[in-house]
Amino acid sequence: MVSSKILSGTFTEFFTEVEPRPRHALVAALGTELGRDAAAEALAYGWEHWDELRHMSNPAGYLYKVGRSRSRRFRRQPPLLPPIQPGRMPEVEPGLPTALARLSERQRVIVVLVHSSGWSQTDVAKLLGVSLGTVHTHLMRGMKRLRSELGVES
Repeated sequence: MVSSKILSGTFTEFFTEVEPRPRHALVAALGTELGRDAAAEALAYGWEHWDELRHMSNPAGYLYKVGRSRSRRFRRQPPLLPPIQPGRMPEVEPGLPTALARLSERQRVIVVLVHSSGWSQTDVAKLLGVSLGTVHTHLMRGMKRLRSELGVES
């Protein structure tokens, strides 16, 4: 949640605190390149509309939706997630990017934000503007599907 102090300050203060939230979510939803571009577009929109944005109850969530909307015409299916280089990240399953790309967008975003970015389910619910139960359900279903795709038992 963005503090009222940040929202009453400058856009620079807001950007410093909030920028990672929509960027991480958009990269998870759209892939690395398109997600970063969408986040940049959303934050540029936020700067242009700072007087309106600062009065919103969920400005980070709004910017996430702006990024998704503005990227719609460039989306590819499935998202282009970076491949895992053999030997460079031994703790990461090489098939993970492909398995993540097969999840629904909502499941992928929630799984990545919770398990990769370390967000709480409550923070993810606030960003996406959904209930905590919705986040929990998509997280459990996404993890079950990932385990199945990767042949991992829980």
